[in-house]
Amino acid sequence: MSLRTQAAPRLDPRKFQDPDVTLKGETRASVPLTGLRTLWINTGTLCNITCANCYIESSPRNDALVYITPDEVRGFLDEAAAHPLEEVGFTGGEPFMNPGLVPMLDDVLSRGWRALVLTNAMQPMRRHAAPLRALLDRHGPQRLTIRVSLDHFDAALHDLERGAGSFIRTMEGLEWLAREGFVIHVAGRVGFAHDGEAAMRAGYAALFARHGIPVDAHDPVALMLFPEMDAGRDVPEITTACWGILGKPPESLMCASSRMVVKRKGADRPAVLACTLIAHDARFEMGATLAEASRPIALNHPHCATFCVLGGAACSR
Repeated sequence: MSLRTQAAPRLDPRKFQDPDVTLKGETRASVPLTGLRTLWINTGTLCNITCANCYIESSPRNDALVYITPDEVRGFLDEAAAHPLEEVGFTGGEPFMNPGLVPMLDDVLSRGWRALVLTNAMQPMRRHAAPLRALLDRHGPQRLTIRVSLDHFDAALHDLERGAGSFIRTMEGLEWLAREGFVIHVAGRVGFAHDGEAAMRAGYAALFARHGIPVDAHDPVALMLFPEMDAGRDVPEITTACWGILGKPPESLMCASSRMVVKRKGADRPAVLACTLIAHDARFEMGATLAEASRPIALNHPHCATFCVLGGAACSR
């Protein structure tokens, strides 16, 4: 749990239960799929490190979501060709621990789509150095983005979440990516350790300048600052009235334009989920195909409020 959320009021367990109505009896908001533009592939929950506040509980031992294979992904890419797809994102766990990641990236890029990889840029990524360089030579740098998780520009605070020495190893990975000419984005966490967004961006800008990292810290896509997520913290439920109150249309949320594919341990085949952030809640599993997952989804989880509606965040551009 993060420094910011330790003392937060705890969630009433009666909230986020009924898919149709809130605890107060109001109509719960839902979001229709307006067009699949981003397809997320979860490569598995195994990770080389254990973070203090990992929303998906990744670790070197958690294989609740197992490695998905290039053949399994290929079927979803074939189906996605019928949609207005623009980008395929790979998340984990640590995606570079999946031995099939580079072939999956090659498949995506060969179809003309953008590819995005979320990584901690540590040893698993560096083990793929040669095939990654070959991928860059084959397809060029324009459509492949590597987004590196760097929770804070201060090494001690980053290591507090990700373990001693993590900051140094991630910075080494960032420097390698910069030298090799990859398009780099960075993901940090706004509100972490009580810093405001302006201070966070200034701190990252200074860090990037010192290390020659070509990331514009004031670009909200190049440096994404995500809100803290704590499913046990009290947050309001989102009703249909919230769209007008907040001036936020439902089509602006991630689940209006994206879905995520996962492979559960022991499952015969992958499944499609409504959201990248909610991998372990059966209510957000929508079927085995993209067609089955095209129906609306109720905003029936605290992350819907914290991250998307009130936090204003999105995992893709």
